[in-house]
Amino acid sequence: MRLRVRHLTRFHYDGPVLDSYNDARLCPVSDPLQRCASFDLRLNPDVPMHTHRDFYLNRVDHFELHQPHETLEVEARSLIETRSDTRSAPPSSLPLEALNDPKVNENYFDFVVESKFVSQNVAIWREAVDIIGQSVTDIWTDSVKLGQYVHSIFSYDPDWTHVHTNAAEALKDRRGVCQDYAHVMIALCRSQGIPARYVSGYFYNGKTGDENEASHAWMEVFLPNYGWKAWDPTHNREADSRYIKLAIGRDYDDAKPVSGRFRGKGKQHMDVIVQIRLAE
Repeated sequence: MRLRVRHLTRFHYDGPVLDSYNDARLCPVSDPLQRCASFDLRLNPDVPMHTHRDFYLNRVDHFELHQPHETLEVEARSLIETRSDTRSAPPSSLPLEALNDPKVNENYFDFVVESKFVSQNVAIWREAVDIIGQSVTDIWTDSVKLGQYVHSIFSYDPDWTHVHTNAAEALKDRRGVCQDYAHVMIALCRSQGIPARYVSGYFYNGKTGDENEASHAWMEVFLPNYGWKAWDPTHNREADSRYIKLAIGRDYDDAKPVSGRFRGKGKQHMDVIVQIRLAE
């Protein structure tokens, strides 16, 4: 599948901003399941960009503005070729002990502990145990059970949570958006020792007009001697060729599409336009 993405982020400030420091993680990754054929990032005001890889090897385009400005536009346009996962089905009856196999060389350790938006507490652990039992007997099957559980108990509500809502808060309220679904599933998995990480990106839903859409979030589970396998608890399914990955991390804080700080009076207001379309 060939998909085009336009992602425009527009910042408005209540008054002139003297300086701003910004990071963009908007370039789709290239891996066995997708290839970024082209990527163009434009800024207004136009300033130089410096590209580097962060701790989780995501591409980061960093830019700074050191002149007064009242608006900032960051527009990314991408062409991505996605592929179906041709691997065989995940191994069955794969226990947690398989993570200790000497042949496993994946650095999954950051994805089994607490992080900024994925805390651990007794309530989270108890809820996971109620779903899968006292111990993990099959990493993938038990992870899917937890994801299906999140989907079944949650109500999708874009007006209830915000970008700073953590997994414990979202699980207590049982409502939120894709970011919250992903954080809660990750928290439940990690409470049982299952390596789970956050994925930011897009989902192609077949739209063809000028409608505005949104970025998306899901999660991945690490399976020893198999690799990372994606599950989308918002839609209750495995990720497929309709999904476009931008970045991964412990949680949303590591994979924000656009982030930064500014010096100036007043508040910042943000508008986002996202469109994912089939390429001609």
